[in-house]
Amino acid sequence: MKPSEKSSVIEKPPTAGVVMIRLKNVTKEYHSDGAPVRALDGVSIDFAEGSFTALVGRSGCGKSTMLNLAGAMDFATSGEVEIDGASTSKLDDAGLTSIRRNKVGFIFQSFQLLPTLSVIENVELPLLLAGKPNARAAALNRLQWVEMHSLGARMPHQLSGGQMQRVAVARALVQQPDILIADEPTGNLDTASGGDVLQLLQRAARELGATLLMATHSAEAAAIADVRVYMRDGSVESIQRNL
Repeated sequence: MKPSEKSSVIEKPPTAGVVMIRLKNVTKEYHSDGAPVRALDGVSIDFAEGSFTALVGRSGCGKSTMLNLAGAMDFATSGEVEIDGASTSKLDDAGLTSIRRNKVGFIFQSFQLLPTLSVIENVELPLLLAGKPNARAAALNRLQWVEMHSLGARMPHQLSGGQMQRVAVARALVQQPDILIADEPTGNLDTASGGDVLQLLQRAARELGATLLMATHSAEAAAIADVRVYMRDGSVESIQRNL
């Protein structure tokens, strides 16, 4: 969007010191061939409102597991996960659905746009499912925000990878979520397209107040985050913050 253009979406500046996501001594185990596999091992960490955190590490280190817990898509084996002050282990199905639908936006490496829907239909779909009014106008506004409004009538197969991920970002942000979960969002993109998407994610945290968690293998992608959490074998190895 050009600087002179005004957005009808209310921006949400972060509240200093407020914790949006908290993991307290969290362990997560899966079972493979009957044997337990520990994906997270006693992790305790806070993610502040409006912060941009990159989870960095090799495949299998626990990055995606942490994203799933932070987005209320999975449950801890032990310990506690709190999202905006609510413990996910104490919520019923309706409460968890409400968090995922209203508080969290998801961005995936593989874009996951519905191939039978146009660009603008993909973006407005979360609002339609939630029964929100003015879905088309809100979708167009978000497409303008990611500079894709001129391609709203196209189908996903008519877009480049970078364009599809821009649409995916618009879809994730259309409900103005408090939390944005991005799992390897630049993994399928070339360097230029990946850089454009990273700038959009950075803007989402700074302009819209979204608490952003991004899993990545890329040191370049991680470098733009406010906080870098380095993970190894299900544990937090170190935390670095931009000064």
